[in-house]
Amino acid sequence: MPGPVEPYGREGLPLSEARHRLLADISPINALDNLPLDEALGRVNAKSINAPVSIPGFRASIMDGYALGQHHQPRVGQQWTLQGRSAPGSPFDRVLNAGEAIRILTGAPLPEGAGWVLPQECVETSQTQLTLAAEVSDQPWIRAEDEECKAGDRLINHGQRLTPSQLGRLAGCGVATLEVHRKPRIGLLISGDELVPAGLERRAGAIWESNSTLLEAILNSLHQVVHTKCVVPDQPEELRRALAELSKTCDVVVSTGGISAGESDWIRALVNELGQVSFWKLFLKPGRPFAFGHIKNQEGTVPFFGLPGNPVAAAITALQLLWPALQILEGQQEPEYFPRIKVKLANALARRPGRPELARARLEVNANGELMARVSDSQASSRIGSLVQSDLLLEIPAETGGLKAGESLWAQLIRSRLL
Repeated sequence: MPGPVEPYGREGLPLSEARHRLLADISPINALDNLPLDEALGRVNAKSINAPVSIPGFRASIMDGYALGQHHQPRVGQQWTLQGRSAPGSPFDRVLNAGEAIRILTGAPLPEGAGWVLPQECVETSQTQLTLAAEVSDQPWIRAEDEECKAGDRLINHGQRLTPSQLGRLAGCGVATLEVHRKPRIGLLISGDELVPAGLERRAGAIWESNSTLLEAILNSLHQVVHTKCVVPDQPEELRRALAELSKTCDVVVSTGGISAGESDWIRALVNELGQVSFWKLFLKPGRPFAFGHIKNQEGTVPFFGLPGNPVAAAITALQLLWPALQILEGQQEPEYFPRIKVKLANALARRPGRPELARARLEVNANGELMARVSDSQASSRIGSLVQSDLLLEIPAETGGLKAGESLWAQLIRSRLL
């Protein structure tokens, strides 16, 4: 028999308990990189940063128009003498007195003495004279010198994952480089006698291997990098060698397949030889055969994640359990989870009570503006097509049977955030 006697309950751990237990066993990697902003997207910031100065640092016009030497609302028919022009990068260089005005462009600095900007659509001009020809609002159309931030304001905390908007704000505040945590080096082991690389001819009973492509693409989309990957047949000596080697060169070892209790499922027993399996089996559909533990190496141990062999189950357990752990490994203060929303079913879902389920669905909006979930036709854990165009993972409680169109459920929104 390839593994020890089953020490855990038949149903396995609930997802929330499994997540809690494994995250409590994960420690950040103690290594830093120094990067320019354009290489820091998706990395975890290692040092809190405050604004060095107020931004933009001067009062500026919100629109193209005319800056006035007054601070009260102008009246129709009022006139001013034109004195010059202020443009971005070419400010008007003297004080603007009462009764004077200058041409000003969007984003240009206001000179001292200026307290109001008139929209260009509301005025009439001659070579030297400006006249207000129409009523204007009580909005002076001036951007404050500390509109973006004040000097000393916290721009970003340590342990935050860097997004496009955060990087843009840092650049706008004069920050050029960042200290970030090193990404975890992920070792990916795909096991199975039946696996053939895509593009090669299949022998009888074989399948084209897809887990490495699917998981690496998911990890890349989450700004993670697979350091080493290998496809190994279900032979204990080859699997033992691969697990040991990955534990020496990587910060985390991830396997798919071979984790259950079948005759060819060697991974769990081998991890117990090389380290320890902390728990295995989830009370979840898809994803029951999942294992977490550690593999020993010369420097200590590295975390081990044994994902199911079916591709959909591997993808979902990676998102639910591996991804939060990778965030902690990379120095993120708190793992970020997918936002949860309430949706109504656009179509019925046949189901038997049993295990909690994460069903794949596409997000739609009906004619009444309600959020709807259109469930994929097949929820088989072997069918990668059920992931295609999926925006949601519907959270279906264990005791729930078949669901009718129009019923409400909570769902995880798994679309990527752009900003």
